[in-house]
Amino acid sequence: MDTHINAGRRLDSLPIGKFHRRLALLVGLGLFCDSFDNTLSAGVLASMLDSGFSTLGLNSVFLSVTFAGLAIGAAFAGWLGDRIGRAFAFQFSLALFGILALCAAMAPSMEVLIVLRGLMSVGLGAEYVICYGMITEFIPAGRRGRYLGLLGVFGGVGVSMSSILGWVVIPALTWRGMFVIGGLFALGAWWLRRGLPESPQWLESRGRHEEAEAVIRRIEKESGIPSRQTDPTPFTHNAVDAVEEKAEWVPITVLFSRPVIRRTLMALILTVTCLFGSYVVTGWMPTFFVEQGMTVSKSLGFNAAIMSGYVAGPLVCMFIVDRLGRRTSIMLFGVLSAVFAGLYPFMTAPALVIAVGFVLVATVASFLTLGLGTTPEFFPTAFRFRGGGFSQTVGRIGLIFSPFVVLWLFNSSGVLGVILAVCGMYVVVTVLNGVAGVDTSRDALEQIAPGGDDTDDVSPAVTPAAPQTTPPTS
Repeated sequence: MDTHINAGRRLDSLPIGKFHRRLALLVGLGLFCDSFDNTLSAGVLASMLDSGFSTLGLNSVFLSVTFAGLAIGAAFAGWLGDRIGRAFAFQFSLALFGILALCAAMAPSMEVLIVLRGLMSVGLGAEYVICYGMITEFIPAGRRGRYLGLLGVFGGVGVSMSSILGWVVIPALTWRGMFVIGGLFALGAWWLRRGLPESPQWLESRGRHEEAEAVIRRIEKESGIPSRQTDPTPFTHNAVDAVEEKAEWVPITVLFSRPVIRRTLMALILTVTCLFGSYVVTGWMPTFFVEQGMTVSKSLGFNAAIMSGYVAGPLVCMFIVDRLGRRTSIMLFGVLSAVFAGLYPFMTAPALVIAVGFVLVATVASFLTLGLGTTPEFFPTAFRFRGGGFSQTVGRIGLIFSPFVVLWLFNSSGVLGVILAVCGMYVVVTVLNGVAGVDTSRDALEQIAPGGDDTDDVSPAVTPAAPQTTPPTS
């Protein structure tokens, strides 16, 4: 007999259990590896510049190629995740950049390293899309803010570890040691994640109801829900027809249809701002210090102290986001990022440089976590990864050109010009988010899902989290 899966609502109704904690650990390990590998460019490029292995111009090309790979990876992950499945895309992306990171450690020249970095970044870009999407599809909405914060903590630890290890490893083993460490981390995480199940929401959207039911029952069992409470409700004939319609492949043009375009635009605005702000803070700070006369060793030491804010910010998110709501939290951290970005260029005393830089990094990291973490919620399951992937693709494409923009701003206006440009972006996105937004409730998503009622426009109001529902009973 056909059964009514209703995967999303059943997953949202569950208490947090062993499965959710294990999932968060496995997803977090992937983001840790991504953040470590993506952030190591800061210390690595500063070291290459100092040793003569590279030039400031080649460093800019390295960063642009990295962003090109990230953009391609984000788009590829969106298609792969929606078409073939979340679990396969999850593993493929991690293996790709882990293997290529080890190859990069043996690069004989900066030109070869740039090519390898571009290929390796395809895996990096895919992993960012998939990690946040997995949290959206498995973690109950009422607790999602806490787990997005936890995911950000993993990413922040990766950023901080990259800075701290760079401070120690680069002087001892050169920049090549950093790529070896990053590659080994990635392949280790890949091995641990090999048993991760497929998303039941995706299985249901593709018409694979028995598989979806099996995964949900496993998750319910690990969450402490007795099997007698999880008996599915029989489908009516019309319900079966509606769900089968969802198994049809939805073209990416749906992102630009009338009910969805507002969601797409808001996702783009959030993604572009949080990526550019994070990139400036993590990618250029050591180089700024070197150009202002610091030694490489002292520059990396300052950077390691400041980048610990990438752990502190998401840690705060874990405790306040579910209370304030995700939209309010994004606005709060947008305001704080703008304020501290405006203050930072005027700090001259070493203690103030570190203190204000730490708070700036913490707020930027929080905004990044919530910006990337909430955009998958804007879209229904059938095109969720392509919606999030498209947003990140556009953001990454913008970053391809940003190293040259940042270099021009730095040469013409110094650190002040770069940081104030970032400050202005946070102000704009905070204002826009305050007067607009999208409804991320499950009812609103069902209206625009394939087979749902997509004839009505989508309300611009944002609901921070879908309400918890009562577990289904027999």
